[in-house]
Amino acid sequence: MPKRLSTLLKIIVTVAGMALVLRQVDPATIGQTLLQADWRWLLATFLLFNASLVVRAYRWLLLLRGLHSPVRFGRLVELYFVGNFFNTFLPTSFGGDVVRAYEATQDVPAGVAAGTVLVDRLTGLMMLFIMSLLALPFRPGSFPPNLLPYVVAVSVVGLVGGIVLLEGSLIQRFGRWLPGPLSPFGDGFVARTLAAVQACGWRAIGGALLISILFNLMLVGWWWTSGRALGLDLNFAYLLLVIPILSIVLLIPSIGGLGPRELLAPTLFAGAHLSPTQAYSLSLLVFGLQRIASLLGAIWYAWSAVRKPAR
Repeated sequence: MPKRLSTLLKIIVTVAGMALVLRQVDPATIGQTLLQADWRWLLATFLLFNASLVVRAYRWLLLLRGLHSPVRFGRLVELYFVGNFFNTFLPTSFGGDVVRAYEATQDVPAGVAAGTVLVDRLTGLMMLFIMSLLALPFRPGSFPPNLLPYVVAVSVVGLVGGIVLLEGSLIQRFGRWLPGPLSPFGDGFVARTLAAVQACGWRAIGGALLISILFNLMLVGWWWTSGRALGLDLNFAYLLLVIPILSIVLLIPSIGGLGPRELLAPTLFAGAHLSPTQAYSLSLLVFGLQRIASLLGAIWYAWSAVRKPAR
């Protein structure tokens, strides 16, 4: 699909989703709820989100160290903040990864940059699925039974798909007939990922998975602190079960998941005894705080642009 049509589709989906949301709830009520948020918990969410970028930069460092790339940790932190800014303000949740990989080519070969960025993203999702499955026995009694099959399906399919992608041999054996980007040969998405896995080694990937535990706890944490800012006391295990679904929603063509995620929020948080207004407000608050926090990346990017001519 041409880029302009893809961008237009994302804008249409976001606008349509938000229009449906505003038909179901009074915008003034949501606005009043957000204005009454506790600033101390908002600050905690802001700090937690930005701290998670440092953790993710260290995960990327482990993968690059597996390739014996001598990139400074501070440089990777800078690239993660910059990439997060572009992730937030481009009409896709993956645009910043492209920027991050492109900027990293100043320090490492293009194949290494692209491959490790892909594996970095993949290990985070895989560990999120594992943690969601482990949280199933500890789910609160109010968790909607009709959501369980979706949680299990998303987690199992995502985890199995990640393992197959990381292991690589099955794709190479049966992937000769797959089209372009999915082919394990050439320079497509799967081919670059497989090359990065083989080069990094399982020791580096194992370290990245372990670091992803801390990151995903922080991810759940900023949803929990956002809830506290609105006076909501959300169960941690409950959040671990619904956040994988919210993460998959980001794959729907939209601007940062805005629209589709809000439409799904009342269903996902009904078992946590949230009203539709509270569910919409929580989702919009997380979306807004992520945008505000990402502005640090814009400042960092502008500063680095000023310093480049001096180099």
